[in-house]
Amino acid sequence: MKLIKQLFWIFLFSFLGEVISALMASFIAIPGSVIGMILLFFALHFKWIRMEQVDEAGTWLTDNMGIFFVPAGVGLISNFDVLANTWWQLLIIMAVTTVLMMAFVGKVVQGVKRRAEKNTVPEKGENLHV
Repeated sequence: MKLIKQLFWIFLFSFLGEVISALMASFIAIPGSVIGMILLFFALHFKWIRMEQVDEAGTWLTDNMGIFFVPAGVGLISNFDVLANTWWQLLIIMAVTTVLMMAFVGKVVQGVKRRAEKNTVPEKGENLHV
């Protein structure tokens, strides 16, 4: 019964996200699952629900996440004829976006580290520059 209650909370926020996504579809496209996760995050953060109310079900879902990729894999295989003509374009796009994302994340991390070092006040006799 405990697992059913926990799944209820997760599915409730997922459903609310889908409803909000459908209402906002005419002016912005945000997936309902993303909105639901954000709502669940805020509900946990502001303690509207406790972590114990979703912990076991959430852990089980993330431990078995591979199951959720099966439909996407089947979709790729069933549309292989479409992908066969454009595989090289997709490969180039994936390589370029991966490199760009790695560079972007690296710059962000460097900026955050610099800002953290700048805001750190050295104690007496301590030198931050090693």
